[in-house]
Amino acid sequence: MNELATDGAQAISRRIPRRGARRLGLVAAVVAAALALSGCTALAGLLPGAPGSGSEQAGGLTPSDLPDRPEGTVAGMGAQAPNWRDCSGGMQCADVYAPLDWQDPAGELITLRLVKHAATGSDPIGTLFVNPGGPGASGVSYVANNLDYSVPAEIQREYDVIGWDPRGVGASSPVTCLDTAGMDEYLFGLGEGAGLERGSDEWLKIAAAESRAFGDACAERTGPLIGHVATSDTVADLDMLREIVGDPKLNYLGFSYGTYIGARYADAYPEKVGRLVLDGAMDPSATMSDVVREQTRGFELALRAYVTDCLTRRDCPLTGSVDQAMDQISGLLDMVDEQPLVGEDGRVVTANTLLTAIITPLYAQSNWGFLNDLFLTVSNGDAEVALLLADMYYDRENGKYLSNSTESFSAINCLDYPERDVDVARIRAEAAEFEKIAPTIGRFQGYGDIACAEWPVEAKTERGPVSAEGADPILVVGTTGDPATPYRWAEALAEQLDSGVLLTYEGEGHTAYGGSNCVDEVVNTYLLTGKAPTNPVVCSQ
Repeated sequence: MNELATDGAQAISRRIPRRGARRLGLVAAVVAAALALSGCTALAGLLPGAPGSGSEQAGGLTPSDLPDRPEGTVAGMGAQAPNWRDCSGGMQCADVYAPLDWQDPAGELITLRLVKHAATGSDPIGTLFVNPGGPGASGVSYVANNLDYSVPAEIQREYDVIGWDPRGVGASSPVTCLDTAGMDEYLFGLGEGAGLERGSDEWLKIAAAESRAFGDACAERTGPLIGHVATSDTVADLDMLREIVGDPKLNYLGFSYGTYIGARYADAYPEKVGRLVLDGAMDPSATMSDVVREQTRGFELALRAYVTDCLTRRDCPLTGSVDQAMDQISGLLDMVDEQPLVGEDGRVVTANTLLTAIITPLYAQSNWGFLNDLFLTVSNGDAEVALLLADMYYDRENGKYLSNSTESFSAINCLDYPERDVDVARIRAEAAEFEKIAPTIGRFQGYGDIACAEWPVEAKTERGPVSAEGADPILVVGTTGDPATPYRWAEALAEQLDSGVLLTYEGEGHTAYGGSNCVDEVVNTYLLTGKAPTNPVVCSQ
């Protein structure tokens, strides 16, 4: 059996959205990266921005000396001069101000953390802003630790590359909810609903109470910021950052949930769109139910693809036909649902934790081998590999959470998705639908609406299509076998955008840039010259 030691974990792909299911089977009642085993961040070595919070990943820096307090206007915010200082082995870091509420720029201020890798060439094009996904992913961590993985040398030569922690995330003014013990209980505890029928009246009542308690803790510890971390707030921050670096138009590389930030930016500021690459695209018009449905379908298909491949290999822990092997995985989920495994540290592996562990390696085909270890150990009654994979997903290491990615994921998504009324008949029908379309994992993916229905702050964003009429060409990248951001979302986004151009990668995994020579060539040409394909492009390698 392969050892899932630190070095092995680092080999797992980092680019993953955020974030999913909770105990009691509550799917990320919010989306962007669903299942829980979520999206769009922080597996130590698995997710974008992992491991660790922005400050830790930027070299253990303490907060910087801030620039002079800006004039309380939109123009004044964009006129800030960051105090850049060395960090992260040759990069520069800075903190800048942003208004707590963009409707009142003269009011209370928050701070945003940035990391910059200066262009290696002598005459750079400008700045390329990078967001790895989430919501909840640290852009500072991602650029500081993954620059060469995410941005090739020819792009580094022509651009200053900047990652930032969006408001509510990491080393920017953060959302804070629970201490370590509280997070362990929230994510890994059995809860009062243990043993109840999933979806029963009593189960739903307890699930609502737990969600309400979590949201209230977030509101109490975070303060007014809890109502100002929507994507629309981040879009305004991003335009301020563009102004601060002096670029007339925004150049941007966004993955997964980061494509939603980019799409909403383009729709809000079409005249300021420069070269935007949106890889692993989300559909801005998708509802929470749409997202959970498509991701449930996507991960079921990815799991079948893994099983199909596994059964051709001598070390596969599964046997029989593909359907029989899927039944074996379903049986493991049933086993821990009935009798959770107990880890060495006392935490338990329920069906939801096992599902988190299963989904984590499915983001990239290169990580499928970790599932062999998982299924073998769980079948032997061993919880440790499942807990390790779940810890990577939740950015937990040595008993500590290295970032606030789980908390910020909930806070941002609950402001971004306006559906708040819980129609019990509807959500039960949806739960039955999820089980039908995904017989192995779907029965654990229903009832996600409850989490945001109990959130203490009203949603502030209406879901709907974007157009960005008049914007320069925008490159939308979709992968046909992407389980987290299904290909149809890329098709939908490219169709919605007035200047959208679709680049298709025929393959498996979440996002394509950096994993396909063909995709890389198209994207790099676009970023370096501004020339996008005039027609859709399909890459098969």
